[in-house]
Amino acid sequence: MKYNYYYNNVPGKGLCRNNLIYTSLMNEEQTEFVQWYHNDTEYHKGQNQVVDPKLMDQKWERELIFLQFMEVEAPNMIPKIMDIDTKQRKIKLAVQGPDFWEQAKCSVNGFEKVCPNWADQMLDIISKHAELGLYKFSLHPSSYFVENGMLKSINYFFCYSEEENQIAVKDVLSHVSEDRQKKLFPAMANMGISFEQPEEFFNLQMLCFESFRDDYPSEFIEEAKAIYVRDSRI
Repeated sequence: MKYNYYYNNVPGKGLCRNNLIYTSLMNEEQTEFVQWYHNDTEYHKGQNQVVDPKLMDQKWERELIFLQFMEVEAPNMIPKIMDIDTKQRKIKLAVQGPDFWEQAKCSVNGFEKVCPNWADQMLDIISKHAELGLYKFSLHPSSYFVENGMLKSINYFFCYSEEENQIAVKDVLSHVSEDRQKKLFPAMANMGISFEQPEEFFNLQMLCFESFRDDYPSEFIEEAKAIYVRDSRI
């Protein structure tokens, strides 16, 4: 079976990498999506952000831990894991076509056409994360696929458990695109969040939601934040 680089066709920008950590692949039939934890300069078009092999290893390990945790705790909320190749560091997921964002033509205006109740479904997934004590910071619309009208969550390399030690924004900045950094820093200033000092995961989750305000309707962001306010154990 042949696999090709997988991109999002963003209006006004053209083909853009689907993820800035790993290399995204998809088969020609669009039934299999592969997260390849490999620093591929051709795929990233020379804009590689995670270039430290040790950091890539950490992202791979984190993906394995939390994706497989979700497979046990909420298998209906992630795509079916078809294969895990630990040698090549590839995870193969069963999909039905391009990701949610791509199907929506990379615009919030297309969300309801693809999945009429997308907001309720996404909030259910976020609620499950909160219930499980998880903080997931990869929330871009391309971090979801659609299977028989149901959203499936991916990209757990940027997920943390409430039981882990706190992190600082500076420690994970390489995971954040330059465009999102432009939204992140003003939000940090407004929320009084330090760049250098470790922060509570709850605060970082709130910061994450704020940085995605341009990607989702405002009312959705407020409902997502309210989930963690309700379920916060801090």
